[in-house]
Amino acid sequence: MRNSDVIEKKIYEPIALEEQVYRWKFLGQKIAFTNGCFDILHKGHIASLSQAAKEADVLVVGLNSDASTKRLKGEGRPVNNERARATVLASLLMVDAVILFDEDTPLELIKKVMPDVIVKGGDYTLEQIVGAKEVMAHGGRVVINPIVGGYSTTGILGKIAAL
Repeated sequence: MRNSDVIEKKIYEPIALEEQVYRWKFLGQKIAFTNGCFDILHKGHIASLSQAAKEADVLVVGLNSDASTKRLKGEGRPVNNERARATVLASLLMVDAVILFDEDTPLELIKKVMPDVIVKGGDYTLEQIVGAKEVMAHGGRVVINPIVGGYSTTGILGKIAAL
């Protein structure tokens, strides 16, 4: 596939995503959901997204907005703005949809999408995963994938600062 026009079409506004989720569910497709800031994409992110995509037919990625990322990560973050981060995520083969959210957690987004599975990295426990209770109450499941050690945006920024 070399048609880059599809990249922008994978970045959804809320109403358009709700409509697309309805179509996917109507077709019997299972939906996986994960979220994060994805500020500087690295090997750990790729591994996590690849594993998340294996859990269902469709992978929806909730992306923290610039304001949300700044509240979570502090001043100086994000390095890349939300549009750039969304475009990079949407260019990945394993990602079917990217949706920005401005809240500190994706709970309201998860309630709207109501995925079949939430996937998070191994630095979370089941109790810490936002939306886990809601998804499991609807018959869904939660998957915690192992972290690929040695890769983090904070670590990359530290290396750059040390140059």
